[in-house]
Amino acid sequence: VCYGGEAVRLGEQARRALTAAGRGRAAPGEASAASTRAVPAAAAPADSGSAGSGGGYLDEALVRGILFARLAGCVSGHTAVRLTAAERVAALLGGPAPRVPSGGPAGPDEAAVMAAALAEVRRDDLGEAERRALAEPAPCPAALAADTALRCRHRLESAQAVCALSIEAFGAPLGAYDEALDDLWGDAHEAAALRALRHHLDGAGTDGRRFHQAPVSYRIIPRVLGQAHRAVAAVEKAAATALRAVTGDVLLAGRVLHSGGFHNGMAYPAMNALSAAWADLALVAERQVTALNTAETSGLPLNLAVPAVPTGTYAYGWAASGYVEEARAAAVPALLPAAAGDRRSDVLSPAFSAHRRERRAAECLDGVLAILVIVSSQALFVTGRSPAAPLRPLLSFARSVFPPIDGTGARDLSVDGRSLQQAFAAAAVTGSLVPAPRP
Repeated sequence: VCYGGEAVRLGEQARRALTAAGRGRAAPGEASAASTRAVPAAAAPADSGSAGSGGGYLDEALVRGILFARLAGCVSGHTAVRLTAAERVAALLGGPAPRVPSGGPAGPDEAAVMAAALAEVRRDDLGEAERRALAEPAPCPAALAADTALRCRHRLESAQAVCALSIEAFGAPLGAYDEALDDLWGDAHEAAALRALRHHLDGAGTDGRRFHQAPVSYRIIPRVLGQAHRAVAAVEKAAATALRAVTGDVLLAGRVLHSGGFHNGMAYPAMNALSAAWADLALVAERQVTALNTAETSGLPLNLAVPAVPTGTYAYGWAASGYVEEARAAAVPALLPAAAGDRRSDVLSPAFSAHRRERRAAECLDGVLAILVIVSSQALFVTGRSPAAPLRPLLSFARSVFPPIDGTGARDLSVDGRSLQQAFAAAAVTGSLVPAPRP
């Protein structure tokens, strides 16, 4: 079992499970038939590995990740687990994953997760040390961090492309993304964000661009994206460290070391920071939606409207604000719970809660990104402009799912918007934008 860079490599069976079609999906909202309001329905919490407010089960992919993390610990050579026990854990990966209850609003207890995940493992011939080693809960935060890491890098890449498209749609001055800032700011993550924006803006024209300063939301976007780069790197490091760490009771030179290695002090803070980064990025993107719709700010037609649809994209600002508020609520950090399990388990883990909150913040960001793409596309449409060449595939894809609002033909714009949001959610796993299946 190894974790490297942007992907967890856990064998062919795991690859199929971890890339199943259900991963990263957002539950559909309500759509009104033949709607003339171009507002994507708000996403309900996905059936995620730590979602659920009573009832439901963890994602199969997440359960498989927990089993793989358990297997990695078994074969580390530092625990009192024989090959027989490790083979029994590995055998669970040959069939359907065990059904593990998702618990309440704060997520399930990690000890209960391990008990349910390994319920089919025969233990009557195992020693006490082996049974204790199988039950320790370190695989839970390791799998949660890896699950988060699998999505966050691609999601950040999509966000950078969308922000660059918005820069082109607004006609923002390019000085805020100049190469000279890479060294002047002195931060590797912010430099990476600047390079990504310049890549997408390569060849961007200067004719017709604003000669005055753009709103703050356009000038600070490299640093906000840099914050996301920093958070993504922290989650990837937490996952890599957790998957190779020896966390249970350790056999060392004839001694057994009983420790608290099962508690992961990197995973939940990293997921908390990522939730905050998603929420901040969603807010800045929402401000850009407002700037594009405001004629006094952008110099574009009010609400980017055409005569046949005078409201244009006005309603999108309201929809984006709703996503932002949900993302900010989800970004409240998950800390060590004040409630105690029992006298021995007197401190519980917040990893499942942190994972659930990151999932929701990410879903809300996907919604705001879909809105910003739609509004940017409309801004380019009403002014007859094209973006820089590297952004044209993104614009073409967006218009294949959500054509510009031109007032011709009957369309369910709510369904179109939701399909675009779901495409961004799926791209967080696959790295490719593909239209979501229509209902």
